[in-house]
Amino acid sequence: MKKIVSLCSIVILIFALIILSTACGKQKVDKIRLCEVTHSIFYAPQYVAINNGYFKEQDIEIELTNGGGADKVMTAVLSNQADIGFMGPEASIYVYNEGKEDHPVVFAQLTQKDGSFLVGREPEPDFEWENLKDKTIIGGRKGGVPEMTLEFVLKNYGLVPGENVEVLTNVQFNLMAGAFTGGTEDYVTLFEPTASMIEMEGSGYIVASVGAAAGNVPYTAYTAKKSYINKNKDLITRFTKGISKGLEYVHSHSAEEIAEIIKPSFPDSDIELLTKVVERYKQQDTWPSTPEMTEDSFNHLQDIIEMAGVLDKRAPFDDVVTNEFIK
Repeated sequence: MKKIVSLCSIVILIFALIILSTACGKQKVDKIRLCEVTHSIFYAPQYVAINNGYFKEQDIEIELTNGGGADKVMTAVLSNQADIGFMGPEASIYVYNEGKEDHPVVFAQLTQKDGSFLVGREPEPDFEWENLKDKTIIGGRKGGVPEMTLEFVLKNYGLVPGENVEVLTNVQFNLMAGAFTGGTEDYVTLFEPTASMIEMEGSGYIVASVGAAAGNVPYTAYTAKKSYINKNKDLITRFTKGISKGLEYVHSHSAEEIAEIIKPSFPDSDIELLTKVVERYKQQDTWPSTPEMTEDSFNHLQDIIEMAGVLDKRAPFDDVVTNEFIK
């Protein structure tokens, strides 16, 4: 009887050790609530990182939501409804200038070009920006990088909003396509795949790339509250590694390969459309080689905001941006 008891004890001990060993070997998975400014092929490296499992490799589970505009994404971050906000860095500049102690900090950049395209009502194979004189453009939210970059391009071509061209800034970001197709304005700036979908429907035609005309701008980046970053430095480092691998992939693979990877993120878009859009973004050098944001590019962004008459005070680079998790 004693031998049976001893044997049972040994068996129980072995099972307990196996269970303990399995538990100890399991890495804790951290969930990140990521709120993106909009859902667009423009952000292909992010969807590559998600669909290729680069975040899973870092023991991160992404809970992705669409904020529908930088102002709404920033609200989600500040109210702790999102851990990380993916939006234009200008939102962080505005909040910093309000004097908030726990202000948002940009820690990784994903795009270095404007991702919007100018869509008109007729095909214009010989389009020139000067053609927009005395026209009306639905340009997006006042104070948003898309609208300000558009103004920057217009002014470079001698067009002054409010004088010889009209830029509407009272239409919400996610309602711009509907406002154009249902209205009488001459042009609208749209992100992909919306721009190509409008073109496929015959409701408009892509006539120019705002990004190609504007040059390099730190356009969309990842931001979190200073307190969240300080408490989760290892997590932010791992998240940035996932983004870095996504950027590496889009630089080392063809548009066709990238389209196949991001297809699950755009189930309603056919593979030909995805490939076409990705190739368009690759050709204009949309994505940086690393997520690092330089001080020069940050200052250039503030130049654009100042030119738009939105920025009263410039924000210090070292307060609003950190490259700690990249280096």
